[in-house]
Amino acid sequence: MLKKLVLTGAAGRLGSYLREPLSKMTEELVCTDIAEGIGKLYPGESYVRADLASYDEVHTALEGAEMVVHFGAIVDEAPFETLLGPNFIGAYNVWEAAFQHGARRVVYASSIHAVGMHAKQDCIDTDVAHRPDSFYGLAKCFAEDLGRMYWDKRGLESVHLRILSCAQVTSSRALGSWLSYDDLIQLVTRAVETPTVGFSVVYGVSNNDRSPVDNTKAGQLGYRPKDNAEQFAAEILAREPAGDPTDPAQMCQGGPFSAVDLGESGLAQMTIVDDRKET
Repeated sequence: MLKKLVLTGAAGRLGSYLREPLSKMTEELVCTDIAEGIGKLYPGESYVRADLASYDEVHTALEGAEMVVHFGAIVDEAPFETLLGPNFIGAYNVWEAAFQHGARRVVYASSIHAVGMHAKQDCIDTDVAHRPDSFYGLAKCFAEDLGRMYWDKRGLESVHLRILSCAQVTSSRALGSWLSYDDLIQLVTRAVETPTVGFSVVYGVSNNDRSPVDNTKAGQLGYRPKDNAEQFAAEILAREPAGDPTDPAQMCQGGPFSAVDLGESGLAQMTIVDDRKET
């Protein structure tokens, strides 16, 4: 069991599902976000309000941490200036503070949007070149390269989870991209407990029949997703119109983020159900 683990983005939808399982892996779980609070705390859990864009606040929150699960960010496309603080500088602050405090590993919520302009029919693996679909995706590329550099130069391990779509299945795209909450928890806990990871990139996706990525290299974590979005296929496909092969939102890995103009919301083109876990 770890002595101290820090979770950023704890007030977010995905963070709400990670808090309880992570609290069972460590003597002390410190959750951070910019929200006023995160509800009732689990045993061993505490909450620290911290702005990712502030190095001093991040540095204080990470003191004594063995690992950091970094899920904090603005989770949509936005103007570069809006994302610069939390998504770009925030990533640097987390890695630098983790290094300064002697942490062993950062587990990072990367995204398919780091490679979002690749075609879905290419069934890409984790070795493909970065090809961001947005400023949001560019921030994920930055953090992945940051993690590689801190491993190469400073020996700080990191696992970068390129999450495809972790939300209720409401579209045909999600039949391939879905990551269930149970599989998310398995993926993150395996990224924490695996003895050595070096610098690793894996896709965050369930065991979907229609998955558009090759996630073979996630095997090193012992990640074995159990859920499959095919159970929703008949209902989804019956109500959606025929596909359009000229639409980047349908043909590219990044979905709607691949089609919107830079700086414009990608989530506005999607139906995301806010079903965060309440404590």
